[in-house]
Amino acid sequence: MKEQTLNINYQIAQLSELNETEQTLIRKAMEATHNSYANYSHFYVGAACLLADGRIVIGANQENAAFPSGLCAERSAIFGAQSNYPEQAITTLAIAARNANGFLKSPISPCGACRQVILEMEDRYKQPVRILLYGEAGIYCFGSIKDLLPFSFVDANMKE
Repeated sequence: MKEQTLNINYQIAQLSELNETEQTLIRKAMEATHNSYANYSHFYVGAACLLADGRIVIGANQENAAFPSGLCAERSAIFGAQSNYPEQAITTLAIAARNANGFLKSPISPCGACRQVILEMEDRYKQPVRILLYGEAGIYCFGSIKDLLPFSFVDANMKE
């Protein structure tokens, strides 16, 4: 048996260190938390997708008493973008979360289902989606969802 090591490259930035477009995207994700319907968890998540043409589409988590019927902010934003602008690739996705105490100090990352959906966008448009995870202490910046989803599964895997 051979042991392997997996390294993930990412940056930690302050909001002021990001370019103007990325700062706007982070702010839109933060604002989107106010669109959350989180009556059960009281955990408010917002996401903002930057499309190739410069448009921004937001999403917010939506809960339901039947928990599997809810939807994460990331998928809410992505599905909204794809429903309205299917010809536009998503170039960057920003995510922010807050609770009763305000925005979280450390960033949260997308759940497994959201990671798979983001991966599908990369595969569909044949380009990476930059991921920005907002936290008060710093923003984690990833060049691709593959950094958060190593050994990923895409359509090509079924054709080998």
